[in-house]
Amino acid sequence: MMVSRLLKHLFMPAWLLWKYFPPALLAEIESAIRESETVHRGEIRFAVESALTPSEIWRGLSGRQAALEAFSKLRVWDTEGNSGVLIYLLLADHDIEIVADRGIAARVDQTEWDNIARLMERHYRAGDFRTGTFEGIRRVTELLARHFPAGPENPNELSNRPVLLKR
Repeated sequence: MMVSRLLKHLFMPAWLLWKYFPPALLAEIESAIRESETVHRGEIRFAVESALTPSEIWRGLSGRQAALEAFSKLRVWDTEGNSGVLIYLLLADHDIEIVADRGIAARVDQTEWDNIARLMERHYRAGDFRTGTFEGIRRVTELLARHFPAGPENPNELSNRPVLLKR
């Protein structure tokens, strides 16, 4: 299993990030996140990574662990209400992870995030990255609006721009 995963990551071309997430789609994602954040106090970040390094695969780094590293690196935790949410795609594994900061995690069970991630993965495995992404953002928005509705003060604390990560 580790050998096949290692080979997938080694031979995952970085240019596939741009094939599946061209600049026009990234701009649409940014706009969808901006619009989403008008109805809740959460802060959504969207990050895509093509593959892990061979040493990370050898160590057994999971998609979840890579998402937690990205959560920290992108400072998704750095909001006043601890209301950051990272939607993370590890392309080589077709793995979606949704990481919620502690303020949100206290109100929304991880199984709800996992259900959204599985829905997105089904679309991605079918090659429909656009639908998978926007359906995921829509579902995350619904959860955040229910548990963290927007108030009179709703500053944009984190960038809405999607991030293409490189290792």
